[in-house]
Amino acid sequence: MTYPSAVPSIETILAKAIDGADLSPAEALPLLQENEAIELENLRQTADTLRQRQAGEPVTYVVNRNVNFTNICEQHCSFCAFRRDGNEEGAFWLDISKILEKVADAVNRGATEICMQGGLNPAAKVNGTSLYYYLEIVRNIKQAFPNLHLHAFSPQEVQFIAREDGLSYEKTIAELQQAGVGSLPGTAAEVLVDEVRRVICPEKIDTATWLEIVSTAHRLGLPTTSTMLCGHIETPWQQIQHLERIRQLQSIALENDYPARITEFILLPFVGQEAPKPLRHRVGRDQPVLADTLRLTAVARIYLGNSIPNHQPSWVKLGLDGATEALKWGCNDIGGTLMEEHITTMAGARGGTCLTVEELRSAIGSIDRPARQRDTLYSTVES
Repeated sequence: MTYPSAVPSIETILAKAIDGADLSPAEALPLLQENEAIELENLRQTADTLRQRQAGEPVTYVVNRNVNFTNICEQHCSFCAFRRDGNEEGAFWLDISKILEKVADAVNRGATEICMQGGLNPAAKVNGTSLYYYLEIVRNIKQAFPNLHLHAFSPQEVQFIAREDGLSYEKTIAELQQAGVGSLPGTAAEVLVDEVRRVICPEKIDTATWLEIVSTAHRLGLPTTSTMLCGHIETPWQQIQHLERIRQLQSIALENDYPARITEFILLPFVGQEAPKPLRHRVGRDQPVLADTLRLTAVARIYLGNSIPNHQPSWVKLGLDGATEALKWGCNDIGGTLMEEHITTMAGARGGTCLTVEELRSAIGSIDRPARQRDTLYSTVES
């Protein structure tokens, strides 16, 4: 994508969005660059109007638990305070019995979903293969809790398994799906611009590989989410490039009538308090800037809402008050209970690691919107 030159006025661009049309990258960029208060309120109102039209008035939430089964990782991403070497203080690697204990506790507390991700641990093998290790986790959980949805293993983990075992992405995804994985988290996307990735996560998969793995999952019938790590070194134009690639990915699934597609978009603002020093110093702050995140939240709704109707803030990163405010800027979902969270919390996030259903519903009620429990794929869960 080439950098745009002259574009219409903000009022014209927002009017086009209200009329239901998709914006071009060139039209979206000024929405991230203007700073006048009246234009910002127009942006918010446009996003909120589209949210109501595309997703309705209820704010949804899911009762879920995060299970990070290991923080031992071969990679060294410059924003990550979670990873450890195997012999380093604070390293952990949960065995199957401990994972099942956490899952059982979550089910007893009403969870319908387990979100499971971990570090890339080369020692994590069964019978000499990485895939068997991951399949053993999935099969044990599904055997004990067959109705539980497993939202598990990012595109980076899929690539890691495939690389370790010499498998195709299609074979790896199909095996995980057959074992009981119900959807893939769209994490490890960070910013889908390789110029940025070479700085913040040079060992991670490149943009093309992330897109390939997610599209393969859709073709095989495995839904995914989508994310963006924002508020670090990326420029507004690189943010728009990321949104465009996400939208194109969803278009591929729709145009080819794939049996699955992206279910939601989540902004993940950078938390740098405990991050490695080079990126932390380059960014120059420890916590997200709420105003910047809200602007991007609105632009994401305007840009993606016609193809991805569900948008979610991160209460772990923004705090519950910040996430509640984001519900006025285009979000229709407030996320999950999580029950425990390590990756962002270890980076210094102040939002906490667990919220109760009552706390989520109270936050939703504070802005006079109805609350509705959902499952991972946005079907209503009857209480």
